[in-house]
Amino acid sequence: MKKLIFTLLFATGAMTALACTNFIVTKGASTDSSVMVTYAADSHGLYGALYKYNPAKRAAATMPVYEWDTGKYLCDIAQSPVTYATVGNMNEHSLIITETTYGGRSELVDPQGKIDYGSLIYITLQRAKTAREAIDVIVELATTYGYASSGESFSIADADEAWIMELIGKGDSSADPSRKGIVWVARRIPDGYVSAHANQARITNFPLNDPQNCLYSADVISFARTQGYFEGADADFSFCDAYAPLDFGAMRGCEARVWSFFRAVADDMDRYADYAMGYNKDNRMPLWVKPRTKVSPKVVFDAMRDHYEGTPMDMTTDLGAGGHACPYRWRPMYWTVDGVEYCNERATATQQTGFWLCGQARKGKTGILWFGVDDAATSCLTPIYCTTTDVPETLSEQNGSMLRYSPTSMFWLFNRVTNFAYMRYDMISTDIRKVVDEWENARLAEVEKIDALTAGLSAKKQRKEQTAYSLRTAQALFDRWSELDRYLLVKYVDGNVKSENEQGFIENGSGKDIPDKIQFPGYNEKWKRAVAADNGEVLKVVK
Repeated sequence: MKKLIFTLLFATGAMTALACTNFIVTKGASTDSSVMVTYAADSHGLYGALYKYNPAKRAAATMPVYEWDTGKYLCDIAQSPVTYATVGNMNEHSLIITETTYGGRSELVDPQGKIDYGSLIYITLQRAKTAREAIDVIVELATTYGYASSGESFSIADADEAWIMELIGKGDSSADPSRKGIVWVARRIPDGYVSAHANQARITNFPLNDPQNCLYSADVISFARTQGYFEGADADFSFCDAYAPLDFGAMRGCEARVWSFFRAVADDMDRYADYAMGYNKDNRMPLWVKPRTKVSPKVVFDAMRDHYEGTPMDMTTDLGAGGHACPYRWRPMYWTVDGVEYCNERATATQQTGFWLCGQARKGKTGILWFGVDDAATSCLTPIYCTTTDVPETLSEQNGSMLRYSPTSMFWLFNRVTNFAYMRYDMISTDIRKVVDEWENARLAEVEKIDALTAGLSAKKQRKEQTAYSLRTAQALFDRWSELDRYLLVKYVDGNVKSENEQGFIENGSGKDIPDKIQFPGYNEKWKRAVAADNGEVLKVVK
């Protein structure tokens, strides 16, 4: 997702706005043999909602295409005679497609293109059943109508396979029709491994004669040669070095998120710390790694909540975290003092997330889209079966917008709670996380029971029951978060903290609704010392 995405240019090279993050877990690497793909759709202008497409018998031979980021009409394309139901970034056959934008060489954008990256995702979900079919559909659409976006990495997965596909346009096709379409490569992640991408192309060298595991356009190497991007033997060709060369921003703002995920699930990843921090581009990480143990869905959920805790880039420990260990830095991401340029970290969890998800394709079972809105670190996921015929009202794209508050919108409720947490993050986020863990662990166990209860039903009845469960569970999450919203306000109003026990807040025993003890925790030691150093002569108490 790159709504309102922009490009920042620096002396070190071009850097995208660092919009999205994808983690990918193959079935052999997961505890329940499911294939999992995560997606954080991050944009300051994106309203978090759950999109739904229900197929219908149609007489129309064409369908309109609107640019995903802007809503601008692009063209009409031929409609497929058969389409599939979708919910979010998953379809009824458990096909999952997500993305991160890497931008790449700006001269390769085609102003004449008619299919943007978002349309490629959502139209392909309507037309393909498997990951391999999806790759074919994406290539056909981009080749037929021209590609309208910049460089893109796609995660494409079904219940058997997970792929990374990277593509980019070939420049302005108005004067040269041969430039219409894309150059691309797709690699299947070996079973038992995990992979990730986060706004930087990651496919380097690839096998040229292994169609079971690697697919690519016929001109992916020759086109790079004609453009002067590559010289050498075909076997030495690297897609990302040719079409999206690394710079400091690509490593520090993008690859670092991949590194942090790899570090959480695999051994010996600290040896790539200098690469993740943007210091050593020659120490490049592999495209995929084998986890130390099989990865559970909950571990994957929690990986999306990362702020580089425990690493040199930990954002909770420096002065920028304020007096309450807030792991966020408001924009801009780059700033200058006395002619020296500095960066704020761009972690996986970020304040500008519109929606986030973990698609779970399960062999022999209905797939589940675990879906959430706003900042992943202080929100949680609710299960939506991929065959659902309806969308919860709280998650509907018609319920509110970025400029229109709705009291029944999950997005606005979660934003209100999260923005309150930013004020006293070390305390409030801990209370939120208790509710998150309780909710997600309970739903993971509950889904197993729903699977068992619906296993013997006809497809129609199963779909009905799974839809009903998805709707009532999302509403239950909204109700639980409304309760949490009120609880946090009462506990932390005005920067104070009320005492409580297992039964609730402690009353003073006078019969009046007055708290027994109000705590004034103040600020952490680092913050106090910084303030003293900055303005101590004015604030000093004279005795």
